[in-house]
Amino acid sequence: MKKLKVIELFAGVGGFRLGLEGYKGKSSSSNYTKKLSTVFEVVWSNQWEPSTKVQHASSIYEARWPNSEHSNDDIADIDVTKLPKFDLVVGGFPCQDYSVATTLKNSKGLIGRKGILWWSIQRILNEVKHKPNYLLLENVDRLLISPSKQRGRDFAIILQSLNELGYAVEWRVINAADYGMPQRRRRVFIFAYHSSTSIYKKLKNTQSENWILKEGLIAETFPVTPDPKNHKLNEFKLHGDIVQISEKFNIEGGKGIFLNSGVMINGNISTMKTKPTYEGKLSTLKSIIYKGKIPDEFYLDKKQKKLWEELKGAKKIERETASGFKYKFSEGAMIFPDSLDKSSRTIITGEGGPSPSRFKHVIETKKGLRRLVPIELERLNMFPDNHTEFKDVTDNKRAFLMGNALVIGIVEKLGETLKKRIVKK
Repeated sequence: MKKLKVIELFAGVGGFRLGLEGYKGKSSSSNYTKKLSTVFEVVWSNQWEPSTKVQHASSIYEARWPNSEHSNDDIADIDVTKLPKFDLVVGGFPCQDYSVATTLKNSKGLIGRKGILWWSIQRILNEVKHKPNYLLLENVDRLLISPSKQRGRDFAIILQSLNELGYAVEWRVINAADYGMPQRRRRVFIFAYHSSTSIYKKLKNTQSENWILKEGLIAETFPVTPDPKNHKLNEFKLHGDIVQISEKFNIEGGKGIFLNSGVMINGNISTMKTKPTYEGKLSTLKSIIYKGKIPDEFYLDKKQKKLWEELKGAKKIERETASGFKYKFSEGAMIFPDSLDKSSRTIITGEGGPSPSRFKHVIETKKGLRRLVPIELERLNMFPDNHTEFKDVTDNKRAFLMGNALVIGIVEKLGETLKKRIVKK
């Protein structure tokens, strides 16, 4: 069977690769107990973190795949002519500029230092001699409404970039827990198909609503139904080139016009709000709990329990803007400790360390309250146990790496559907 050649950009510790190739031939959805029949082969990967001297993620990647062609260079400096031939580009391009944790003042969208890395993807697609047939990209769902003063502009720029390069696109905001995975992690997944492919041609001849709800690769993989509260299909066309879109798209502001599901072909956008229709087994936080010995430092300091409770509790605080405007900031209470009978909350990069936090996971055990250990965080993203264990990589750093990762099961399922669509029997 002919392999589909893949390049993995912004590879982190290899989440896309694990989803497409499996690990040691086994699938993430089976907890790496069953064989994954794959047609994908990662032929080149890149991971470079500009803000750190020690490249932990890249070192882990190289240790797990020691014989692969891996680059730890700034992607902006990569010589595209030296890349091996590839059919599929995958990557979770950096999302710091779109994070909901970023203040409005610092949220710069695509012109931000991190956001500019989108142009590295665009440059590769533009300069490569043989354009890849497919792209599978991932980002935070805020991308659809970024930046706040021109909601949707950043996503419109990405769509128009791909349109000018000859690609059609479908997207969906997927919460992994809605489809039986152990973590409530919402991310937008972007599938793109070059005009030379059969999938592009089928999309072109299919009604957009049918593609979004039934015919598309994402719909086949992760079934949905129209949202009963708002099932209207919104259709519009992207006008102008990338610069014009950057300057004028949704310039009046207001609500975002890209909904959680949609397609784009020839600059024509169709987007609608959908809801998942999964009927399988749901996973719980309890299902990933590590049964081995837990180091003492993961148990909460009893003296700090009250502070943990205060941080997790509801609160109303008066705040003041730089201009002197005073307002009430409020937030609701969080379950403390975390429920073991539901899927987990989203892992964040600040998950590690003993200091009390509103957002860190805390579970109740026979020995007392404790934080999650790195193996449990890996399991919530469906990584193999101890995937991030490596020389000089602290538990805090391992937690950070998982906060930056994706839920592998989503990539695995999307890869299986792509394989079914393109592999000749």
